[in-house]
Amino acid sequence: MVNMNWLGDVIFSAPIFKALKEKYPQSKVSCLAVPRVKEILECIEGVDEIIVYEEEGSHKSLWGKLSLMAQLRRERFDTAFLLHRSLTRALLVYGAGIKQRIGYDTKGRSPFLTRAIAEPKEQCHRSDYYLKLVEDAGVIIKDRRCILKVDVQAKLKVDVLMKEKGLLDQPLMVIHPSGNWDLKRWPMRNFSLLIQRIMQEGKWKVVLTGSADDQVLVNTIVKDLPLKPVILTGTLSLKELMALMQRAALVISGDSGPIHLASGVGTRVVGLFGPTRPELTGPRGSGICCILQLDVGCNRQACYHLKCPSNLCMQAITIEDVLDVVRKVQS
Repeated sequence: MVNMNWLGDVIFSAPIFKALKEKYPQSKVSCLAVPRVKEILECIEGVDEIIVYEEEGSHKSLWGKLSLMAQLRRERFDTAFLLHRSLTRALLVYGAGIKQRIGYDTKGRSPFLTRAIAEPKEQCHRSDYYLKLVEDAGVIIKDRRCILKVDVQAKLKVDVLMKEKGLLDQPLMVIHPSGNWDLKRWPMRNFSLLIQRIMQEGKWKVVLTGSADDQVLVNTIVKDLPLKPVILTGTLSLKELMALMQRAALVISGDSGPIHLASGVGTRVVGLFGPTRPELTGPRGSGICCILQLDVGCNRQACYHLKCPSNLCMQAITIEDVLDVVRKVQS
C-alpha cells in the first residue's frame, strides 16, 4: 500500500487494511509512507509493516530512490495499491518489479500501472475515494469507519500525566486551536472567550493541545485569561495525543488532523468548519461528530483561497454556537 503524506488522509485509508486482511488472511500487508505518518500507521489494524519513504531525506536523490526500489524488490510483493496520486510513487513500484500495480489514472502514470482506474466522476468523501480503489479490485469494505487503536504505552504515560495535572476522573475537554493553514482557524479571540466561559462555569477541565510550532498561538489565546487551562502544546507525541483524546469527553477542533484522531479513537467531537466541506473531509471514525459550519456563500464548495482577506466563514461561527453544543453534551 502506497499511502498519503498527511495525517487525516492516512486515517481515511484505515478501513482498507482491515478489509485486505479479511480477504487475504495469510497475507503480509506493508505500507510505504513518509515519516510524519508512521505513528498513525502503527495504530491502524491490519498494517503488518511500515516502509518509511524518506522523500526529503535519504530517498530524495536518484540513488536513494534506486536503493528504495531495491528494498521493495527484495520484499517480493505481489500487488501494490497506490493511494497516493503521484507519478514518482508509480515509478517506484514499477521499478521495484511489483507484478500488480493498481492506482488512479492520474498525472500520466497509466503506462506504469497494470490497472489504471478512472477517478470517480462525482465528488465524494476523501475516505471513499481511497476505498474505491481497492473496491474496484474486488476487495469488500464491510466497515467504512476510520478506527484507530490507542497505544498501551502512550496510554500509561498519559495516565501518569493526568495524575500529575490533577485531571484524573475529571470531565475533560480537549481544545485544539491550530490548523495546517490559517484559513481553517477559528479566530484566537473566539477561543479565548470560549475557554473563559467554559472555565467560569466550572463543569469541565480544559486542555489545550498543539505542536511545538503552535506555542505562540496558544500563549496568545491564554495570555489574558483569569483562569488558565492546562497547556500541553508541543509535549505529546501523536500516540500520546490519541490517548489523551480517548480519555476526553469532548474534543473541539477545526478541520485538522487532531479531529480525525479524536473521532478515530471514539471520542465525541465538535468540528469548526469554514472553507472546507465536511462531506468531503469530515471525521469518519466511531466518535459522535457535530459539525458547525455556516453558509456564507463562498464556502458552498471547498475553498482554497489561502490569502482570503476576511476569513468570513470561520468568523461566522459564534461562541454561543459552540457553547450550545457543549451544553447539550453536558445534559
